Amino acid sequence: MYSLDEIRKNISQVNVELMGQAQEKLDNLTKPKGSLGRLEEIAKRIVGITGNLKPELDKKYIITMAADHGIVDEGVSAYPKEVTSQMVFNFLNNGAAINILSKHIGAEVIIVDIGVNYDFGNNPKLYSRKVAKGTSNFLKKPAMTKKQALESINVGIEIVEQLKNKGCDIIGTGDMGIGNTTASSAIASLMCGVAAEKVTGRGTGINKKSLENKINIIKRAIELNKANKNDSIDILSKLGGLEIGGIAGVILGCAMNKIPVVIDGFISGAGALIAEGIEPKVKQYMLASHCSVEIGHKIILNKLGLKQMFDFDMRLGEGTGAALGINIAEASIRILNEMATFDSAGVSKK
Repeated sequence: MYSLDEIRKNISQVNVELMGQAQEKLDNLTKPKGSLGRLEEIAKRIVGITGNLKPELDKKYIITMAADHGIVDEGVSAYPKEVTSQMVFNFLNNGAAINILSKHIGAEVIIVDIGVNYDFGNNPKLYSRKVAKGTSNFLKKPAMTKKQALESINVGIEIVEQLKNKGCDIIGTGDMGIGNTTASSAIASLMCGVAAEKVTGRGTGINKKSLENKINIIKRAIELNKANKNDSIDILSKLGGLEIGGIAGVILGCAMNKIPVVIDGFISGAGALIAEGIEPKVKQYMLASHCSVEIGHKIILNKLGLKQMFDFDMRLGEGTGAALGINIAEASIRILNEMATFDSAGVSKK
């Protein structure tokens, strides 16, 4: 298991020199300079991340982390906690939105049980990495121990390393966990330094009264747990979720292995905050896919200095936004690698 110091030591800056060379290459393609806008920015970033002037994004993965949350006992979700395990079965049976979108872009979905309160038995399609059977109700006690928080992060790193050994070019993050918008809102409130009502949305579709209850619970939990806002592990252990820790680990693991990571929505954003709190350089390796309808996601993206690729009013999670984001990233690399230059096409320059 990696310590925090070992994680930090293994993350370096992206290759800025190669990014400059990529820009020169992009400027010499048969188009006006900068005319493909964000596609050019994304391609250049991927060059810097991979350290390869001609990267390929053939082997694509979505890692969907699943876990339960004790805070559901406080009535913060429109759905019962059993939906977490039921949706895991749906993922394994290829019936969910993430299965459809991943198939569409040619990516493999990795479903990880990092903390579901259910015994799935020996299912060859499921990555069983259960740290605990869900978190505790953080209105009554810390969500998990610091050891469990670090273990959840290491689960994410371990899976990235396994995929790299198989061959992996790009990874998207995803989540499943009834109650996880509550944990994510608590993390965002503390780490972004804003009031709970500014980052707390309706999650699975709760009504106004339930939303007020949710905000009140988050405020009380932050006050009761007294997490250190400058200590990611303390925040994750007291207010977070096992799948959020796993996502943070995926992001850190990608940075350690120079793999571009496309983050999904609000829950992945909370994981990104935890990862960035551990090692700030990690945000150089992140590509933000979309901006969720959850009101706190824009605040998270601003805190991380990330700009989303698109805004489709999505709020599903699972990695659905990340799948579409990977598709855009792949398009940007095809432009870089396959488009003709002025010289090769015999086109006059400006």
